[in-house]
Amino acid sequence: MARVIDVIEAPNQGPNDMVVRVPEVGSGDFRLGSQVIVRESQTAVFYRDGKSLDVFGPGRHTITTANLPIISSMINFFTGGNNIFTAEVYFVNMREFTDLKWGTPQPISLRDSELGLARVRGFGQYTIQIAEPKRFVDQIVGTQGLYRTAQIEDYLRNTIVSSLTDVLGENMKSIFDLPALTDELSAAIRAKAAPAFEAMGIKLKQLMVVSLTPTEETAKAIDERAAMGAIGNMDAYLKFKAARAMGDAAASPAGGGASEGVGLGAGIGLGAGMAGMIMQSMQTPSQPAAPAPSSSATTPSVMTLEEAAAYLKVSVADVEAAINAGELKARKIGNQYRISKEAIDAFLAG
Repeated sequence: MARVIDVIEAPNQGPNDMVVRVPEVGSGDFRLGSQVIVRESQTAVFYRDGKSLDVFGPGRHTITTANLPIISSMINFFTGGNNIFTAEVYFVNMREFTDLKWGTPQPISLRDSELGLARVRGFGQYTIQIAEPKRFVDQIVGTQGLYRTAQIEDYLRNTIVSSLTDVLGENMKSIFDLPALTDELSAAIRAKAAPAFEAMGIKLKQLMVVSLTPTEETAKAIDERAAMGAIGNMDAYLKFKAARAMGDAAASPAGGGASEGVGLGAGIGLGAGMAGMIMQSMQTPSQPAAPAPSSSATTPSVMTLEEAAAYLKVSVADVEAAINAGELKARKIGNQYRISKEAIDAFLAG
């Protein structure tokens, strides 16, 4: 049989140790007449087979059938009449635990009225005090199997983060509103988490949100939105960028055929796709619909193969075949064809 523990105490329980278990591993062998020494700010809870049995407050206690009736009724059943019983004792620290930290292990994804979707991280501090040691041991040790302080703090942090997610999901409209709502969020999260703490025998005395910050991806989206706000009229901005790009291309010392292409207004190397993008950016789709202008106002004087095909309402291959046959006059610059509107009109006139 294991050594009988005659003095049951936890003299080295630190101010940050929520629970000290005696013995540290397995069940202890105790007997009637053993001394239980409980210091100030401690409460001793006897525990056996998943259930808390009796509780001792501060002071020196001698285990007898009078002060431990639940255990004394078990002696004959479990030990055959010997006055030795097996159990564990948890010394619960009744001090106030301050400056405990909580934080989100993973970003929280939330709907945002400005950005569509935002992901935020949060952290803060909280203060607790164990109010009901018997319930605390039943819920934390019995139900969760936790008794080390680090394990218990992890469990409590998860409870707070769950409440934070719930509160933000119900109340947040935009991440831009969060800095002005820190105090309100702290109170709301505390009110949301308090019942869960009370169910564990713990009083959640204070909870503070120190910071709610966007993730790197969300911060980039905020920067882009701020840049768009600074730009103002996006249509005018696109026109400015297109005009500036064409000016840079004209000033580029490409030489030879490239300069000739720039003179034609498209620029060698821009290609048909770039020309289309520039023309599209120069349009003003935000303007109210107006009557279609005449063809002379919308048809460029110099066209690419694609534009000529659209003007003639044929395929690009048909236009290129007419050029190769000498029926349609065009100029080849590098790998690109440029056809004047006059040449196309002359071709149509026969």
